[in-house]
Amino acid sequence: MSKPLQIFIDADACPVKEETYKVAFRHEIPVTVVANMPIRIPRHPLIDRVTVNDHYDAADDYVAEHAHVNSIVITADILLAERCLKADATVIGPKGTPFTKDSIGSAIAARAIMSDLRAGGDAVGGPAPFQKSDRSRFLSTLDEAVVRLKRQG
Repeated sequence: MSKPLQIFIDADACPVKEETYKVAFRHEIPVTVVANMPIRIPRHPLIDRVTVNDHYDAADDYVAEHAHVNSIVITADILLAERCLKADATVIGPKGTPFTKDSIGSAIAARAIMSDLRAGGDAVGGPAPFQKSDRSRFLSTLDEAVVRLKRQG
């Protein structure tokens, strides 16, 4: 028997928690909010909070260990995305960009290049500021993922 549909949010600094809750309420899907410190969540039977210890990557470890084929993981962390994809989870970045098994390699490579440039003292910009269009794209991508997983049943 397959596991039920579940959404996990890598919640530290996640700008789309409220949008995730809206989609989850509409589709009646449980959401687990995972963070290193207590985060405020709505009082709702579908929303659960897991506060992990402050060990480096403890939240990532929790999400990766619980991700499965019927889960959707919301994260901006490329390395966590890779781990969740290996568990056959659906992974979506906060700007609405899905991580896929086909795209994760180039995302990891780009991350490594940027890290090397920063380590070498090069002034490289960070990610573009979060826009209203990112929020809209995220909502659309999340809703599409939920509908697809529900159909696959």
